[in-house]
Amino acid sequence: QVQLVESGGGLVQAGGSLRLSCAVSGSIFSINAMGWHRQAPGKQRELVAAITSGGSTNYADSVKGRFTISRDNAKNTVYLHMNSLKPEDTAVYYCNTDLLGCNGLAVTPRKEYWGEGTQVTVSS
Repeated sequence: QVQLVESGGGLVQAGGSLRLSCAVSGSIFSINAMGWHRQAPGKQRELVAAITSGGSTNYADSVKGRFTISRDNAKNTVYLHMNSLKPEDTAVYYCNTDLLGCNGLAVTPRKEYWGEGTQVTVSS
C-alpha cells in the first residue's frame, strides 16, 4: 500500500511564500515522475509543476518564475516552493506520483497515486 501525505498549506498574504511537501511511503520499488496539481473552486484540476526521476521539470505558464519544484529521492519527498503568491493561486493543491510498487518479491505494475490535498489561500 502506498500513501502520499502533503503538508505546508495555509493562509498567506499576496506576495508571500509557502513551501508544500509531499512524502510518499509504503511498498515502493521505484518512483518515476512526481508533481503538483491544483483545483480552485468551480475550476478543473490543473497541472502546476512536475519533476521526473532525473530532475527534469515543467511548469504551468501561470507559475513560471514564481514556483519551484524539487525532490529528495532519499526521502521519497517532493516539494513545491511558492513565491510571490497571488490571490489566483488560491486552491487545493494535490501531490501525485507514478511509481512501481512491490509485493513481497514481485514488482507490481506502474500506477499513479494522489494525495488528499492541502489548502492554499492567498489573501489580497
